[in-house]
Amino acid sequence: MSEAIGQGMEAPILPSGLMPRGVEWGTLVLILICYTAWFAVIFWLAALSMALAVVLAGVLIAFHSSLCHEALHGHPFRNRLLNEALMALPLNLVIPYGRFRDTHLAHHQDERLTDPFDDPESNFMCPDIWRGLAPWKRAVLRMNNTLLGRMLLGPLIGQICFMAGDWQLVRQGDRRVIADWLLHVAGSALVVWLVLRAPMPVWAYAIAAYLGLALLKIRTFLEHRAHEEVRGRTVVIEDRGPLALLFLNNNLHIVHHMHPGVPWHALPRLYHRHRALYQAANRAYVFPSYRQIFRDYFLRAKDPVPHPLWQKGK
Repeated sequence: MSEAIGQGMEAPILPSGLMPRGVEWGTLVLILICYTAWFAVIFWLAALSMALAVVLAGVLIAFHSSLCHEALHGHPFRNRLLNEALMALPLNLVIPYGRFRDTHLAHHQDERLTDPFDDPESNFMCPDIWRGLAPWKRAVLRMNNTLLGRMLLGPLIGQICFMAGDWQLVRQGDRRVIADWLLHVAGSALVVWLVLRAPMPVWAYAIAAYLGLALLKIRTFLEHRAHEEVRGRTVVIEDRGPLALLFLNNNLHIVHHMHPGVPWHALPRLYHRHRALYQAANRAYVFPSYRQIFRDYFLRAKDPVPHPLWQKGK
């Protein structure tokens, strides 16, 4: 694959004040609201309507993951330990914060985007590995490349692959990975302990956690495509609806990748101020809304599973 970066297109200079120097109170308040709402859902709403509680808990679990994404990029505090302490409760039960942090920051090495081996968040597979798969595995992965399949199967497939990779690192004695998983187990035990004391059964909370991960798969479904140019691989979805809020404007994904330190609330202003530049940089990889994505790709795959440019780059 090409290592060119947008054919010399530079990111716009950030306006003064766009990068906060102190505490980001808006982000901090959102974190406190998220935890407060989560407690209210599992302890109060679950006693009134289990179905509604499961749905809202799933939404809050997805929102908490979006807030974890802000935290690992340095928000709301400039202090990493404070941010990690804020997000210590693993509401989704399955993704250690430390592993999310490390794999996501590795994903931000943009020259490796979509690389089946070096991009931890790539949805593409090496063509040689793909050709060696059993037919039933290919069928499952093809279904996973539709939006419906990604939401239904994606959390399970992603978790299996993620844990298999981490298990290899644990067996190799990677102390950092081991420590992240031990902290995660302790945090998950606390979440389960709280759920056990709430009206919401553990099985219902497990459904909510899966729902939260499924919602996140909407965001990651087509964030990156195979493209010769690095910046041409990253999408913009010009949505201002509930999903944009749930994902904290990470639908403006090329803006986030070009300015990973910019907080969520500043991304729309930055994008609309330099809209033409960002769309030129990502080679017009643009969708007007999540509605269109559902309409076009709910039952149809957008991309092949094997990386279509991989042979070219080898």
